[in-house]
Amino acid sequence: MKKQYYLVLGLILLVLTATAQEKAFQFGFKLGPSMGWIKPDSDGYERIGVNAGFNWGFVADIHLMENYSVQTGFNVIYVNGTYSFPHLTNPTEESSALVTGKMERAIHLKYIQIPAVLRMKTEEMQGFTIYGEAGLALGLNTSAKADDVFTADNNVRKEINNTNITKQIRFTRESLILGAGVYYNLGGSSKLTAGMRFDNNIFDILKDQNSVKPEIENKGIANFLELQIGLLF
Repeated sequence: MKKQYYLVLGLILLVLTATAQEKAFQFGFKLGPSMGWIKPDSDGYERIGVNAGFNWGFVADIHLMENYSVQTGFNVIYVNGTYSFPHLTNPTEESSALVTGKMERAIHLKYIQIPAVLRMKTEEMQGFTIYGEAGLALGLNTSAKADDVFTADNNVRKEINNTNITKQIRFTRESLILGAGVYYNLGGSSKLTAGMRFDNNIFDILKDQNSVKPEIENKGIANFLELQIGLLF
C-alpha cells in the first residue's frame, strides 16, 4: 500500500513538473514585414503587382494541451495593394467636364485585427519547436487612403495623393490564416518565434458601383504574406 502511495505521489509530481515547464498563458509581441496585393473581381478591373507593408501587435499563447495552443491578441495591420479600373471624372481642376479613362489606385488600409489561430507543435528538438497554424481573424478598419493616377482617354493625366476613401471600403475585413514557423527556447519560459503567415481575405473589401458603368459593383479582396518575428515571455 505504501509503495502504491509513493508511486501515485511520484506520478503527480511528474505531471506537475511537466506542466510547470509550459505556462498556461504566454504573452509577448510581434513584428511582421509583409507583401500585399488586391485581387479585383469586377469586369474591367485589373491587379497591379504587390506592395510592401508592415504589421505589429501583441500576442497571447493559450496552451490547451501538449503540442496544441491557441494564439490570439490584437494586431495593427497595414494592407496595401494596387489595381486599375475604368473611371469617370474631371481631368483637371479647371475643367468641370467629366471624361472617361483609366484609374490606377494604390490603396493603404489600416486595421485593428483580432485573430484566433490554432497552433499545432512538435516536440522540442535542440531548443527548436516547429509549428503549423490555421485560424480566422476579424479586422476593423481605422484608416483608408489612396494614391490615384487617372489617365483620360485623350491621354490627359491627373494625380491625387492621400485621398480619403473610407466610404468606399467595408469597415470589417474577415480572413483565413495559414502559416508555419518555429519557436526557439531562450531559457526559462522565454521564446523567440519566427514564421511565415498567409492572411487570405474572405469577403470583398470594396463598396459602391463603378462610375463609368454603375451596374458594375466594385469588388476585390486584399491578401498579404507576412514574415512574423516575435518574443514570448
